[in-house]
Amino acid sequence: MHGIEDLTLVTPTPLNGSRPGTPPLYPVADQADSQAQKRDAGKLTKVWIACGRPFSGIFRDIKARLPFYASDWIDAYNYRIIPATAMVFFSNVLPAIAFSLDLIETTGQYGVAEVLMASFVASALFSLFAAQPLVIVGVTGPITVFNKTIYDILKQQENGPSYLHFVGWVYFWAAIMHWIFAIFNGSNFIRYITLFSCDTFGFFVAWVYLQYGIQMTTRQFEESSAEAAYVSLILSLLVVVCAQLFNVAANSSLLHRHARRFLSDYGMPISVIAVSACAYWGRFQASAPNTLPVGQSFEAAGGRSWLVRFWDMNGDPKWVAVAIPFGFILFILFAFDHQVSALIAQGSEFPLKKPPGFHYDFFLLGIMTLVAGIIGVPAPNGLIPQAPIHTQSLVIKGHSKKEDEENEMEKTAGGAHVRGLPSEVPIAVVEQRVSNLVQGTLCVVLLTSPFLRLLSWIPRGVLAGLFWHMGLDALFSNGISHKIAFLLRDKTLQPSYEPLLRVRKTRIVLFLTLQLLGFGATFGVVQNSWSAIAFPVVISLLIPLRVIVLPRLPFTEDELLILDQPTASPFTMSSVGGARV
Repeated sequence: MHGIEDLTLVTPTPLNGSRPGTPPLYPVADQADSQAQKRDAGKLTKVWIACGRPFSGIFRDIKARLPFYASDWIDAYNYRIIPATAMVFFSNVLPAIAFSLDLIETTGQYGVAEVLMASFVASALFSLFAAQPLVIVGVTGPITVFNKTIYDILKQQENGPSYLHFVGWVYFWAAIMHWIFAIFNGSNFIRYITLFSCDTFGFFVAWVYLQYGIQMTTRQFEESSAEAAYVSLILSLLVVVCAQLFNVAANSSLLHRHARRFLSDYGMPISVIAVSACAYWGRFQASAPNTLPVGQSFEAAGGRSWLVRFWDMNGDPKWVAVAIPFGFILFILFAFDHQVSALIAQGSEFPLKKPPGFHYDFFLLGIMTLVAGIIGVPAPNGLIPQAPIHTQSLVIKGHSKKEDEENEMEKTAGGAHVRGLPSEVPIAVVEQRVSNLVQGTLCVVLLTSPFLRLLSWIPRGVLAGLFWHMGLDALFSNGISHKIAFLLRDKTLQPSYEPLLRVRKTRIVLFLTLQLLGFGATFGVVQNSWSAIAFPVVISLLIPLRVIVLPRLPFTEDELLILDQPTASPFTMSSVGGARV
């Protein structure tokens, strides 16, 4: 598998479990292998479902994944880790910094150094020790909303505690809840998380990205001259147009397949670098658009120490107890957000071969949360859409021999021989730890003086465009968007393999309505600075809505199976006792 991009499988059969509305995404070797995989998944399910004893889930995760630890490093000898590292680095670091601009500008407690340090520590911890190193862990929009809401609340209190000390206690209590949850095998609840919840949450995250892009753009009209603000807007649109054009070319029949793969791998980084360079050309440079604010290399905001002694509370000790409900809300957020990120990164469309480890990884996330409180950085957790982007960039594509034979068309037209284009399908994933570790190490490199100065040259308009690009990408691949497009599409142009054709349109509309109500409630809550603290609870209610309410509505069993499916394959879900749809 060292650098191989073009492989051929013999006598493939489609594997079930692909996202609704799409044809089978990858083949398996043959029917015998498919049956063997089902038997293995069944055995794993019987083993994993007996996870009632404390620590049993964590121990089983370690036992299942430990034999693959050496191969996680050996398998990294593959070209795919280069574009994967570049892709996830740009899609992780820049949005994390942009998300934290609110914290940087309003609280004064965090800076670019804190965001980069959080990304490094999280990537180092998870790439070295996690059961599933493909899941990218970093600073997200939801934790930024959470931390900013805490700051707004404390600001209204007389004789309130120090912000970082209080947040340290919030992280401390949240870490304890993480550990209790993992020890008692709480991750088994994700067997009830299906595409209904994942698509709704992904839809919410996509719109948060789009909203942040808009906010960053409109803020330029308040903080700089009109000319600089319009230049920032132009730069934002340039990033979106360039990145989307690269995507269109990469998924078309234009150019050679290696060129298309190159555009798919590096289109977004090229767009960011090229448009950033445009800001220093001609009239663009003369307008002096706003750029990223950075401090001194390896220096925390305000010159404070990297050690936050939050256990030495200054003032009323009641704030230690007040931090408990805030810690619980953070725990709820991470219990849903991180697990969904891990599920989507190990979705059915990815032919993964190595076992997951949800219980152990969530225990590890608790350690990371405590470390974040001690060093005074935003608490990292699983990223959407960066985690699935990372897995997608590590996919090896090849040709299915059976499909090639079916698609091969021989025609005689003026003596010319015409052959249909062979289709490429995912056949493997480079499952390794190096790409995650390297992208995190690059965050530390950015903290050095030369690279920190280089980072300060990136215009904020470029970051706004990056938000729009990632938000649009997330929307285009979302199941809610697919169902909406199905309802709007001309009936005569519907593909014959579309499963939604077997579902009554009234039931599709009902299913969509519930998803959009869940999205609307969550998105509406985060618009208010005080109620935003409760949005993790709102988004987590999607699970009982799916498990309890949907089966009682007028859906047939077949319709629900088409409209909603487990997010990950039976092999992945076996670690939590199997999916419950």
